[in-house]
Amino acid sequence: MKKVILVAGGTGNLGLRIVKALIANNAEVRVLARPNSDAQKVLLLEKLGAKVFKLDMNNVAEVTKACEGVSCVVSALAGLRETIIDTQKVLLDAAIKAGVKRFIPSDFSLDFTNLVEGKNRNLDLRREFYQYLDQTNIEATTIFNGPFADLLTDQMPMILFKFHKVLYWGNANQKMDFTTMDDTAAFTAKVAVDETSPRYLRIAGDQLNVKEIATIMTQISGKKHGLIKAGSVGFLNMMIKIGKTFAPAENDLYPAWQGMQYMRDMVEGRVDIAQHDNNRYPEIKWTSVKDVLSAHLSRI
Repeated sequence: MKKVILVAGGTGNLGLRIVKALIANNAEVRVLARPNSDAQKVLLLEKLGAKVFKLDMNNVAEVTKACEGVSCVVSALAGLRETIIDTQKVLLDAAIKAGVKRFIPSDFSLDFTNLVEGKNRNLDLRREFYQYLDQTNIEATTIFNGPFADLLTDQMPMILFKFHKVLYWGNANQKMDFTTMDDTAAFTAKVAVDETSPRYLRIAGDQLNVKEIATIMTQISGKKHGLIKAGSVGFLNMMIKIGKTFAPAENDLYPAWQGMQYMRDMVEGRVDIAQHDNNRYPEIKWTSVKDVLSAHLSRI
């Protein structure tokens, strides 16, 4: 019998990938969407075989009805407090009322369990929600995957492709985890249908430092890539304060200072993971940073 999995945020970038991966794992997929969701994205989900429920995401009764008969709820919601706290609480409360056994929150981030509270707004919101989640009796699994490797090609200002340089802060030997969105989605789908998954799982498609990234770029581009140190971690913290003061953009999901907070957490060493869970599902073939960058260079 197919397991019924409900995905919230299925019209988003990661959410759509999770839906595809769930269908590939022979799951029956339901997707929650707001009434004003992109019609083309909803149509695509339906063509893939998912059943889309258009409803008020803040209405516990409506969400509870959609959760009936579901074995696991996967949240791929993205946003600030209104979404990560308020809407996810509605989703969680509805799942519990409907008798759903398992819940996967929308963490998909750096491992924030050892980070200092108050230093990263977006991760603080996730921490606040999981404190609420852990007060319930539903079985939950949080997936920590580090930053998405896909971001190295554009949104993460680390590789300066035009200048053949790799920008870094702090220690050039600090290892960082990178996982593609597709690999994260594939792993999440396995967890969703796995009734034995633990409270926390940590994955990384690749682990490397900026020196190794520069070496990879040199190998695949044929052009020597060097390093540029932007400053110390202390200087980065000062830049974050300046950014929050003069360009707060508090309603933006990823203002410049938020990206700096993620970078600071990556290079500070607090998110180092001693043991990953990559081998939990051996059928997953992990994508390396070299794979990601090679594919990107072939397109430009």
